[in-house]
Amino acid sequence: MKTLQAGMAEYQVSAEPATLVALGLGSCIGVCMYDPTQKVGGLLHIMLPSSALARVATPPAKFADTGVPLLFEEMKKAGAVASQIIVKIAGGAQMFKVASATMNIGLRNAEAVKEELAKLRLKISAEDTGGTCGRTVKFDVETGRITVKTIGTGEKEL
Repeated sequence: MKTLQAGMAEYQVSAEPATLVALGLGSCIGVCMYDPTQKVGGLLHIMLPSSALARVATPPAKFADTGVPLLFEEMKKAGAVASQIIVKIAGGAQMFKVASATMNIGLRNAEAVKEELAKLRLKISAEDTGGTCGRTVKFDVETGRITVKTIGTGEKEL
């Protein structure tokens, strides 16, 4: 089975058996979308909540407001049925001590992803967000199994 990595500000979609991976999610969020009937999976690795503050709003996968709709559209192009898509998210850690919630990028990323998913009428079925430790997400498109490995606390299934 092939492994496809979604690096920072990237996404991967597969309609065949594959493992999708996002390494080193600190304040970033890994958004997993899965259609269990069509066996189509997608993984997005967003870095920031909004493209509105960026001088250059590219690549679109970098931001929650542009990346989440992009992944949703790519899932449908690959054969996923919108009403069957299951969403799970991980990441959004507070990697550094900050003086205010405004500076907590991890929290802001998680909120922005949830906002975008709500606009698309997609519900989150599981999440592992917050905390202060980085994570790695592995997503088996064949089975839909998603595991999150958190530094210092081990691995768990979402």
